[in-house]
Amino acid sequence: MKLDPFYLIVDSAAWIERLVPLGVKLVQLRIKDMDEAGLCREIRAAKAVCERHRCQLIVNDYWRLAIDEGCDFVHLGQEDLAEADVKAIRHAGMKLGLSTHDDAELDTALAAAPDYVALGPVYPTILKAMKWAPQGLDRIALWKRRVGATPLVAIGGLNVDRIAGVFAQGADVAAVVTDITLNADPEARTREWLAATAQWR
Repeated sequence: MKLDPFYLIVDSAAWIERLVPLGVKLVQLRIKDMDEAGLCREIRAAKAVCERHRCQLIVNDYWRLAIDEGCDFVHLGQEDLAEADVKAIRHAGMKLGLSTHDDAELDTALAAAPDYVALGPVYPTILKAMKWAPQGLDRIALWKRRVGATPLVAIGGLNVDRIAGVFAQGADVAAVVTDITLNADPEARTREWLAATAQWR
């Protein structure tokens, strides 16, 4: 499958409403610590925006709600994967992306036949505390050899200046969070990302 090379990850439908109309074609809604009713509202709002702009929405973690809301793509971390019903996800016609940080996690991910594999953190990241050291660019090349035709998503500490190195090592997609959401001008930064990834689109 082919994914857009620019993968935006945000924590609210408001961000999606703000940035997807700029031309974003791949976005993850990643919300932590919200009640189910609130999550459903956020997923619905995000889905509506993405449908209008032909953007692929990926819901993080909440695979049951994603199924209920008619979404078609979910992303799971390793802990979530261990508790998820992958058969139910597939039965609902959903695609599945999985996080990996080491060889054992990659083995686990590949056994689930995911639609993409994410590797991170490539560089130091401020998004969350990580027990894994930065993977570095060489690790991307190693992971790509192992995943083969499955799209490889690089994540963690990425910015516009680091995009070329990530793709040169074999990543198919570059995921970004704080380089946009903490930027003084998120719209301008999003446009920079769209322009910088255009040659791989």
